[in-house]
Parts: sequence; C-alpha cells; structure tokens
Amino acid sequence: MIIDSDIFIWYFRGNARAADFLANNHPVTLSAVSYIELLQGMRNKQELSAFRKEIHNRDWKILTITPEITSRAMTYIEEYALSHAMALADSLIAATAMENGDVLATGNMKHYQFLADLDLVQFEID
Repeated sequence: MIIDSDIFIWYFRGNARAADFLANNHPVTLSAVSYIELLQGMRNKQELSAFRKEIHNRDWKILTITPEITSRAMTYIEEYALSHAMALADSLIAATAMENGDVLATGNMKHYQFLADLDLVQFEID
C-alpha cells in the first residue's frame, strides 16, 4: 500500500489514528513525491533530522519516479487537469501507485476518485 502525503502529515502532527493506520498497514511505502512534499514542510533542521530518522528506523520504502511513472502522470494531467484540477504531485503519486500495481491510501479522495483504475483506500481523520 502506498500512503499519500496527507496521512504522513497527520502522523507527524501526533495524530493517533494516523499512527495506528501506519502501524497496521505494512510495508509502509511512499512516493518520492510525498517524501519531497514532507521535506518541504519541515520548519527546521531538527524536524528534518527527526523525519529522516523516522524513515530509516521504521524502514519505510520510498518509490522513485521512473520513466513509466512520468509518462502515466503526463497522461493524467492531459486528461484531468482541466476537468478535475488534477495537480502535478497528485498525478505523480497516483501514477506511482498504478505503475507499481498498488493501492493508494489517502484522506483526499477528491484528488483521485475520478481515476477509475486506481485502487483507493480512504483514510478518515475523524
């Protein structure tokens, strides 16, 4: 299962539901795009260090962007940017899940629900 950025954000904010979700869905895998988004949200070097340590200690797997992922993301943007406001990051994350034959877990269903072939699991914060 590939975990979307929003679930990690809740996890790093100390949300128990997000922690349980990650603990119960092994192996934890994320797109390189989610990793980069999370890095951009760091406020200081201490948070960055703690984040890197968490990734390493928990053995979370980061999936890099391949030419196939890029091609699929380009297609998603061509097809859905105008009609569904699909964003670059979301297209790459969805393409990562599709190209790896994996499920995408997200709290932002509206970002992906129009992709008929994408297997989604909804994470609910409440």
